[in-house]
Amino acid sequence: MSAGALHVIFVCSGNICRSPMGDVILTRLIEDAGLGDRVRVASRGTGDWHIGERADPRTIDVLDRHGYDGSTHRACQFAASTFDDADLILASDRGHVRVLLQAARTDEDRAKIHLVREFDPVAVAAGTLETDDPWFGGDADFARCFDEVEAACRGLLAHLEEQLA
Repeated sequence: MSAGALHVIFVCSGNICRSPMGDVILTRLIEDAGLGDRVRVASRGTGDWHIGERADPRTIDVLDRHGYDGSTHRACQFAASTFDDADLILASDRGHVRVLLQAARTDEDRAKIHLVREFDPVAVAAGTLETDDPWFGGDADFARCFDEVEAACRGLLAHLEEQLA
């Protein structure tokens, strides 16, 4: 990881559900830990369907119910050049990993790619490293997604604190 501020980027399909959750949750955890000047967080989508749009209303709602504010999010697309400014790229599922690996230009780029839930010890122990897309579901799917992403973000915070120590 870089010597300056670390840059973490969450990635999902359209950047309106899973990756904005990670972005908003980790940003808040980083700020609460007093690391806001040492870690930057962003999110991107592999597709261009929602560029400039707000997060899905159900994403904003589930974040709000847990005390997080996702209202300012605007969707952006991942580009190969995104690797240049990233230290850690967190894919929601293996399909995103494949897309990111295709976009990677170097071994260094490829080494930055991980699944979000790799940082949740419970998910690792259970072998459930993918975060299912809640977009086609209802409130229960968004609640499950939130729980998975928040648990991963808590583990990620511990990892980042170790890296920065």
